[in-house]
Amino acid sequence: MSLTSQSAVVRRLIVRPGPAPQSTAPVVASTTAVSAVLRAFGRSPEDLPARTVVLIGAAAVDPGLGAEHEGFAVRTTATPGLALRRAHHELHDGTADLALVAGFGEPDAQTITVYAVKRAAEAVADADSVLGVLDVTDPHTPDSAPPLRPLAQNPRGTDPDRHRLILWSGRTTDDEVRVRGELLPMLNGLHREAYPALPTAVPCGTPPGPVRGAAVAVSALAAPTVHRTRAVEVTRPRPVALLFPGQGSQHAGMAAGLYRREPVFTAAVDAVLSHMGEEGARVRADWLDPRHAAIDIDDVRRAQPLLFAIDYALGRMILSWGVRPVAFLGHSAGELVAAVFAGVVGLRDAVAMVRARVREAVKVPAGGMLAVAASEEQLRPYLVDGVGIAAVNANQQVMLAGASGPLTAVADRLRADRLTVVTVPATSPFHSPAMAPASDAIEADYRDIPFREPRSALYSGYTGGLMSPDDALSPRFWARQITDTVFFRNALDELLAADDVLLVEAGPRQTLTAFARRHRSVRLGAGAVSPLLPARTGTPEADRQSVLTAAARIWTEGHDLNLNAVARLWTWSEENTSEDRVTAAASRIPAGALGA
Repeated sequence: MSLTSQSAVVRRLIVRPGPAPQSTAPVVASTTAVSAVLRAFGRSPEDLPARTVVLIGAAAVDPGLGAEHEGFAVRTTATPGLALRRAHHELHDGTADLALVAGFGEPDAQTITVYAVKRAAEAVADADSVLGVLDVTDPHTPDSAPPLRPLAQNPRGTDPDRHRLILWSGRTTDDEVRVRGELLPMLNGLHREAYPALPTAVPCGTPPGPVRGAAVAVSALAAPTVHRTRAVEVTRPRPVALLFPGQGSQHAGMAAGLYRREPVFTAAVDAVLSHMGEEGARVRADWLDPRHAAIDIDDVRRAQPLLFAIDYALGRMILSWGVRPVAFLGHSAGELVAAVFAGVVGLRDAVAMVRARVREAVKVPAGGMLAVAASEEQLRPYLVDGVGIAAVNANQQVMLAGASGPLTAVADRLRADRLTVVTVPATSPFHSPAMAPASDAIEADYRDIPFREPRSALYSGYTGGLMSPDDALSPRFWARQITDTVFFRNALDELLAADDVLLVEAGPRQTLTAFARRHRSVRLGAGAVSPLLPARTGTPEADRQSVLTAAARIWTEGHDLNLNAVARLWTWSEENTSEDRVTAAASRIPAGALGA
C-alpha cells in the first residue's frame, strides 16, 4: 500500500486533565479536557497547523463542548476506535492536516490517550518518528481501534560503487592529522563491498571537533580523495538560509536521481503530488520518463508543480539532516515553498495555490520571458505596452516578460543594440501586466486559505525585505505575485546584511547560486553559497554526488549532521530497476535565466 494512502501515528501520550490526581471520577470530554489535548505534546496551539482537528472518542461529552475550541474544529465519536478511523478519512479527504485523537477513559477512567495522526507520506517527509500506520482495512468491527502496523519504509540498497560521504574531525590541527592518519590505512585495506558500511564520521562515539574534513568519493578513490582534502578549522558556524528557485530553473529529469533513493525526498515529492489528485500521477510520469512525456517540462502545467515538489522535497531532506535554517528566500514560485517552511501556509493549501496559478495562467494568451545582461535603468527605454520588468536578479541580470508578439519585438531591438538576451524556458508571461486577469481570479481562491504570520525569517522578492505579517496574511499579496516584479537582488541584500550566512540553494540548475556568488558579501567571504543539485542535466548518480557535496560543505561549516539520515543517500533504495532508466534530455540554460 502506498504511503500516500496511509495515515501514521507519530506521537502517543497519556494525559490526566483532572485537577485532582486522586479522583476516581471518569474524565469527561469537556473544554478543559480539549485544552489539555491541544497542549498534550508540549506545543502551544499557535504552533499547530491551521487545519488541526481534535477528534474525541468518549462515551460522555459535556453539553457545553461546542464544534470549535480555541480556533480548532472539534468532533465527537462514541469510541476511540471510531475517532481514529475518522482521523484517517479527514486527513485524506483534505479537511485536516493534523488530527489529535483523544481516547477518553484510556487506559483507565481518569486518563486520556492522545494520538497525533498525520498522512504517512508527510510524516516521513517531516522526519517524524512514526509509531505505526493505521490499518483501516482491518476486518474488525467498525467501532474498534484500527491496528497499528509497522511502517514498511526501510529498504536497503547498498552499492559499493556509489559515491558516499566520509567525515572526520579533530580537537586541534594535530588531532585532525592523527585521525586522518588512522583513517587512510582503513580505506586502503577496505574491501569494496564493505565500503558503504564504513562509519559516516570518525572518530566514532565522540563529539566532532572544530577541525573538520569531508570527502565525497567512490570506494576506489576514497583514500586518495581523503589524503588530498584540506581540513577546515571552524570558529563560528555560519547559520544556514535556504533559497528556492522558480520557473526557468527547471529541466527534464531534474533531481530524479534522488527519487526512490532517499526516503525523505521521495516521501515529500509523493506528498506534494498526492494533493494534486490524478494530475499528480501524470506529473510524476512525465518527470520520471521525460522522453515520453505528454507535456513538455517548460509548459507551466509541468514546470510549476514539479518545481514546487522538488524545491519542497529538497528543503525537507536538508531539515532531516538536523539542519535548522534561520531564514528562507524564494524566487517567485519558490516563495510559496519558502512560505510553507516559514509556517505561513500548510502544504495542502500551498499546493492548491500552485494549481490555481497554473489553471489561470493557461487561460492567458501565450507569452514568455527574457533574461538580459543589463540594469533595470538600461532596459526601461525598451519597454512597450504588454512588456514589463519581470525580475531584478542582480545588478546586471534583469528579466522582461510579456505577450509573445511585443516581447519578440523588444528582444530584436535589444539584440540589435548588442545586448545579451536569453530566452527563458516559460510559456506564460509571468510578472507582466498580461497576467492581471489570472491574478484577479486566483485572489478569489486565496481568500479561503488560512494564512498565518511567519514563524521564521521569510524574505520576499516582492517587497525586497522581510515579509510583514500583513503581507503574509493578505490574499491580494499572494495573488499579485504573478503580475508584480521580483526584486530578488534587494531581498538577497537584506538577507546577507542581517548576518553572515551559508546560503543553500534547494532546487535545480544553480541559478540563484550564480546570483549569490556575484554578491559583494559572498565575494568578500563574509557569506557563502552552496547548491544542492548540479548546474546542468546529468546522471542520477550526479544528483546524489552533488547533494553529498553540499552536505560536506555544511559539515565543514561547523554544523553537526544527523549521520544516519545523510547515510541513506548511499544505503537506501526503493528501486530494483536500472539506474539509467531515468535519462534526462540535455539542456543549456544560462544561469541568468530564472522566471516565475
